Amino acid sequence: MKFNPASLLLLASTATSTYTYERLDKNDALLVILDLQEGLFSLARDYDPILYRNAIYAHAELGRVFDLPVILTTSAETGPNAPLPNEFIEWYPDAPFIKRNGEVNAWDNPEFREAVIAANKSQIILGGITTDVCTAFLALSLRDAGYKVYANQEASGTTTELIRNEANNRMRDAGVQILSYFAIICELMRDWRNTPGAVELFPILDKYYPAYGMLARGHRAAVENGTILPGEDILP
Repeated sequence: MKFNPASLLLLASTATSTYTYERLDKNDALLVILDLQEGLFSLARDYDPILYRNAIYAHAELGRVFDLPVILTTSAETGPNAPLPNEFIEWYPDAPFIKRNGEVNAWDNPEFREAVIAANKSQIILGGITTDVCTAFLALSLRDAGYKVYANQEASGTTTELIRNEANNRMRDAGVQILSYFAIICELMRDWRNTPGAVELFPILDKYYPAYGMLARGHRAAVENGTILPGEDILP
């Protein structure tokens, strides 16, 4: 077969033109706090427990930072799954809180479905325990219902890295976007000059994403107290 560079370029152009970058929009997004329960926390073994605890609190506080509508839901919380952390409930006293007593997939619960529909948002941000069941089942159902779904991979935990990776692959195949916490923050914000922007988000990043928090602290110290050392002034 003779190689034809022009055909290759045409194929590449066609493939590129079919892609649509579906960016998170804070005005069209709903946050779901899904089964991030104190009893289920022990099943999240694919992350260091300290990092994972930080991640679920960071996920839950997204609603406060960006003034997003929030839905909370639990599964069998009077049994071994236990309740949500008290802070999550205190942060959103007026949010719909659906306590499922049997449905594994939150979408199978009529009250939960009605709450999602009533929010009237096309983008759903979610994270839950476990990734392969709670997060994946709901994400796939939401995609089937026509929603754009953004799964916070750091706030979703399961028993092994293998199970996590396969669950994420399954969701990706269905068009679910698998994002980091920092990616979610930046897509919702878009511009440091926005509100919320630098003023509101530097304290949140310092709290939940210390790598960037320390970057900001270091920059602040350099501006306030820094001295250019000999040799630094000639660096390109």
